[in-house]
Amino acid sequence: MLNEYDPFNAYKQTALDAQVAAATPHDMVRMLLEGLLEELERAAGHMEHQRYEAKGMSIHKCLNIVHGLDSMLDLENGGEVALSLHRLYDFCSRQLVSASVENSAEALVPVTQVMTNVREGWTNLN
Repeated sequence: MLNEYDPFNAYKQTALDAQVAAATPHDMVRMLLEGLLEELERAAGHMEHQRYEAKGMSIHKCLNIVHGLDSMLDLENGGEVALSLHRLYDFCSRQLVSASVENSAEALVPVTQVMTNVREGWTNLN
């Protein structure tokens, strides 16, 4: 097991901090979407291997990312696109909670599908 100070993780965190500092809002959303999809995979693995504490932390991270994406929406000026994204993020939040309660990796699949579609749409904007 690695000690509390892991130079590799410190390096990764420094690199991530540098990316975030230089990110445009478009880049930030892209990074959040990528991070969410990666964390969904981890959460599914934790569920499948019955690592309940790790699953809880992964679901918590996923919820934080979804709420972060939702908070970036401009519902007053974003029109139908912002409202549709808000509804998708709400669906994903509810689905994440349900998947966690049921301890069902299968219940994460719709979230992964929705967020993959959102990421593809976001990527095509660039």
